[in-house]
Amino acid sequence: MSAGVVVRRPVRGATALRGGRAWRPTPYQAVGFLFFLLMSLAYWAVPLCCDAGQHAAVVERLKADLLDPRHPMADLPGAGSAYYSPYAVAQGLFARLTGLGGWEVVRLAGPVNLLVLLTGLGRFVRVLTPRPWAPVLALGAMTLLWGTERAWWSGYLGLMSMTGNLGYPSACAIGLTFWAWALTGARARDARQVRYVGPGGLRGLPGYAALGLLYGLVLLVHPITAVAAALGAVALVTGWQRGWRGAVAGRWALTGGAAVASAAAWPYFDVFALAGDDSVDGMHRILYLHLPGEFWLALLGLPALWLRGRRSPLDPLVLMFALDCAVVAYGWFSGHYTYGRILGLTLVPLQFALAVELAAPRPWGRWRAALGRTAAAGALLGFLTVHAGAVVPRALDPVGFEQPPHWPTYEWAARHIGPGEVVITDGYYAGHAIAGYGPNLAAPAWPDPSLDEAERRRRVADVEAYLAPGSTRAERAAVVRRHHVRWLLLTRWQPVPEEAVVVAWSERTGEVLARVGGRG
Repeated sequence: MSAGVVVRRPVRGATALRGGRAWRPTPYQAVGFLFFLLMSLAYWAVPLCCDAGQHAAVVERLKADLLDPRHPMADLPGAGSAYYSPYAVAQGLFARLTGLGGWEVVRLAGPVNLLVLLTGLGRFVRVLTPRPWAPVLALGAMTLLWGTERAWWSGYLGLMSMTGNLGYPSACAIGLTFWAWALTGARARDARQVRYVGPGGLRGLPGYAALGLLYGLVLLVHPITAVAAALGAVALVTGWQRGWRGAVAGRWALTGGAAVASAAAWPYFDVFALAGDDSVDGMHRILYLHLPGEFWLALLGLPALWLRGRRSPLDPLVLMFALDCAVVAYGWFSGHYTYGRILGLTLVPLQFALAVELAAPRPWGRWRAALGRTAAAGALLGFLTVHAGAVVPRALDPVGFEQPPHWPTYEWAARHIGPGEVVITDGYYAGHAIAGYGPNLAAPAWPDPSLDEAERRRRVADVEAYLAPGSTRAERAAVVRRHHVRWLLLTRWQPVPEEAVVVAWSERTGEVLARVGGRG
């Protein structure tokens, strides 16, 4: 059937009222709906861990004061904290309206972010190709073709890591990035080539300005994802835009200007000041140390990407991959290891190029058939070695797949601690989680632009001095007064100071909550 030809059959009954066109879901709509249900259940089944405590703490601070929130984890001013993004402010407003706590809001954010991600992926892949199975294959490649070692970072969208980070701002930012790329690609290509896309949106100059606002939103929600988003936009416009007349350049300049202006106008923090902040570079060096084991299966997309490059050296996916690799390399050689955070999106050109190639209608040639078998074997290998534990319940697990992290919760301690009261803890889990219930830490676990890193390190040193085996009662009392400490949350290996009063303890971990520095 040629493009644009519609065959109308005799209509009967209710279909006649709709013009004879009965709705049928596309393959991606059907598979995406099932994936949404499965992944939402998997995400809800795993206790929140890792960075979730930080994001829950952000919600708690905004719930307490939406316009002037305190530091996310310490009893300090919060002006300038990059955690107070439009995404977080929306969560804080939701918490105020519903009365929910930070942990509940982060938990509910997972399916919402997943919906943004799935719809954005579908739109972007439809810009790349009209093949109906391409988005389905892209979803499979994006979630399974990583490596045979677990990659667990915010912004990594493997099936396993999704069980932990779907509720993070990075997941929402990546979904918004896919939407932005879809709209950018639809404008950059000739209208005759994208009739099948139909991503909607405004046309003309308002549409380009609105697109800039979308990129500005990505920048504010998750700045490191915005680096990859901007590189993708450059690749799409460079690869597909033809006829660079003054008006065309002006429209794209409007998009860039709107992105910069909207981000600069955000009152909670200066996002452009983060470019010179190196406080978190050290902790991201590990991103580069396990590259082969965590990402090698994505290289199965190289043949498809190479084929696209042969057809056109300016293919957007080829350009996108080259630009992303250049930024990742810069992060390694410059020591700004935080740029390695875009590694998750660096894999997207490989994964999506493979999906587009394998969505070609049959019959396949020998080369494509071999590529398809290899990709299927790679996806199965990735699933069995890394991702199966994310979706296979323990009760049905026949071989003992590696499971997502199962961190303890601290509701047992939080019920005794008042909002904003200061806690000293020696536990890794507690140090990352307790602020999410409303208390503050004497020494925040993460760097934050709103708190000078030297001051944070002094606070860490004070906590270490307090917990040192040889500390005296007077030295501990000085730390308590200096930081207004009210509580101790100690592991079973840490002796409870003689002046502390034990209030509660955890049967699971053996941790103890004790009161210090004030009246009972």
